[in-house]
Amino acid sequence: MDPTQLVLQAELGDWEFVWRQRQFFVDGTVLAVKLTFFSILLGFVLGLPAGVVEAYGGTYSKGVVRPVGVVVRGTPILVIISLTYFAGGVSPAFTAATIALGVRSAAYQSQIFRGAIESVESGQMEAARAVGLSKLDSIRHVVLPQALRRSVPGFQNEFTIVLKDTSIAYAIGVAELLKRSYDLFSIQTTAALEVFLAASLIYFVLTFSVNRGIERLHNYVAIPGGNH
Repeated sequence: MDPTQLVLQAELGDWEFVWRQRQFFVDGTVLAVKLTFFSILLGFVLGLPAGVVEAYGGTYSKGVVRPVGVVVRGTPILVIISLTYFAGGVSPAFTAATIALGVRSAAYQSQIFRGAIESVESGQMEAARAVGLSKLDSIRHVVLPQALRRSVPGFQNEFTIVLKDTSIAYAIGVAELLKRSYDLFSIQTTAALEVFLAASLIYFVLTFSVNRGIERLHNYVAIPGGNH
């Protein structure tokens, strides 16, 4: 047989291997999506109050929140995951990865929310206080509804970052998409290119789909006549 035909047959065989193992990719993708969702959710729960504190907090509260955020943002995610799982003893591995990714996301989301809050004109807070609302109620009912709408575009980058960072969970044994790709590669080493191309395509489809969805959400909730 011609050498070119042999190479072609081998490549087709590798793609056939990838197709036969498609359930591996499906299971890994589902786990990566779950990890991304719960990490983003935890980041929101922690990041929104942190953003409010950075925008409106007092000297002491800012003095705690800001340095913590700087440290977390400056620490590699692999270190955070390793500390959470090995030093912190958090188990199972999925929970440890979720907490680590969620805390890291919270540090970045706090800056998204801080920027969105500070973009709301200060006169609106003053007007809310003038009609008798407390500072907390003014933030809750006047500032935050606008800030949340303006923060939507920031989640495009944040989602992409968290989705890619889920691959680091491989280090503590979470069987997400990248780990399953490595497992398949170890079974048939000649299919390395095909396996990782398939995984890359899945990551691209996830990122593209969610980004388009976020853009639609932003257009839907955009403040009429606003600049954001």
